[in-house]
Amino acid sequence: MTAPATATASAPQTSTTDQPAVPAVRLDGVVKRFSGEQGKRVARTIAGQAGDEVVAVAGVDLEIRDGEFFSMLGPSGSGKTTTLRMIAGFELPSEGRIFLHGEDVTTKPPFDRDVNTVFQDYALFPHMTVGENVAYGLVVRKVPGPERVTRVAEALRMVRLEGYDNRKPGQLSGGQRQRVALARALVNRPRVLLLDEPLGALDLKLREEMQIELKAIQQEVGITFIYVTHDQEEALTMSDRLAVFNHGRIEQLGTPAELYERPSTAFVAGFVGTSNLIRGEAAERLIGRPGLYTVRPEKIRMTEPGAAVGDDEIGADGTIRSVSYLGPDTRYVVSLEHSTELMVTQQNLDTSSMEALAASGRPVRLVWKRKHALRVNE
Repeated sequence: MTAPATATASAPQTSTTDQPAVPAVRLDGVVKRFSGEQGKRVARTIAGQAGDEVVAVAGVDLEIRDGEFFSMLGPSGSGKTTTLRMIAGFELPSEGRIFLHGEDVTTKPPFDRDVNTVFQDYALFPHMTVGENVAYGLVVRKVPGPERVTRVAEALRMVRLEGYDNRKPGQLSGGQRQRVALARALVNRPRVLLLDEPLGALDLKLREEMQIELKAIQQEVGITFIYVTHDQEEALTMSDRLAVFNHGRIEQLGTPAELYERPSTAFVAGFVGTSNLIRGEAAERLIGRPGLYTVRPEKIRMTEPGAAVGDDEIGADGTIRSVSYLGPDTRYVVSLEHSTELMVTQQNLDTSSMEALAASGRPVRLVWKRKHALRVNE
C-alpha cells in the first residue's frame, strides 16, 4: 500500500503562499466542568476530586495538523476522552473555543461538524447486513443509491472487507466488526476521524494487527485521525505526535521519540514506557547533584562488581533482588544502597530462561551513560 503525499508531523505544512496551514483541530483554553449528579459520577473516575462540581478538562490549548495521526494518551480520568467528546460535539466546553479547519464549532451540534467517531463497542446494528451498516449514514444524508453502492464498496475495500456486504455483524470476528465500524465512519468522508479506544475490546494479538491496519488506512485516506488510548505502546506505535494527559491538562506534547527519549516530567517518564526515578540522596550520590532524574531500564547494563566505569558513565553496585523472564527480554530489579532500586532490561541474546532466573541474589554493578540520566520535573 502506498501512502498519499500528505504532510505528517515530521514536516511543517505550508500553503502555496508559504503561510502555515490551518490546523485540522485547534483548542483554545478549553475547560470542561461537570456539576450535580453528573459531576458526582465523573468525580468517581478522577483522582483527588469530589463534590458536586468537578473539572474534567482544566484548560487545554492544542493544535492538531491536517493529515496527521494524533493520539491523546493518559490514564482513566485524565481528561482525554472528555476532550475528544468536545471535539465531536457530544459535550460543550464550559470555557474556551474549538475550531475545525479554522471554523469555530464550539456550540455546533455533532451533525454540523465534519467529523465522525469510532467507539470501542462498535455500535453496529445487529439486524442489518455489513453493507447496510456502512451505508446507514449515507441513507440519512439522502445520498443517491448508485453513489451509495460505490462509496460502500470503496469503504469496505479500505478496511479489507470486500465481499462481506451481506453478512450480519454476528457472523464476524471482533476485529472484523471493528473494521465495519471504521468503514461506516470513513464512508461519510469526514475531514477528521475520532477514535475512542477502538481496540480496547480486542485480544492482544488482534490489537497489534489492527494497530498496523489502522495506521495503513490512515495513510491511504490521508485524513486526520485523533486517537484516544490509555495504552502507551499503542500510542507510540501509530502516532505522528501525541499528547500525554494528566489531571485534565496536557503534561507533554511531541513525537513518540521525543516523549520517550526526553520526558519532561516524572509522570510522562513513568507513563510513556517504564522508567527509573532517582531523587534525593541517591541522586546526589549517583549523579553528583540534587534533583529528580529518570533512566530508562534498557539504557543500563549489568557487569561484574567493581568493573571499571568510563568518564562519561555512572556506576553503582547492588544485588539482583528479583528476575522476570519475558521471553525476548529479562527484567531485573537491582537493590542499591540507601533503599534505592533500579530496574534493568536486557535482551536474551544468549541467555536462557534458567540462566536468567538463576541470577537472583547475585551481586552486580550497574553502568549507564551520564547523558541517559535525564533531569525531569515532579
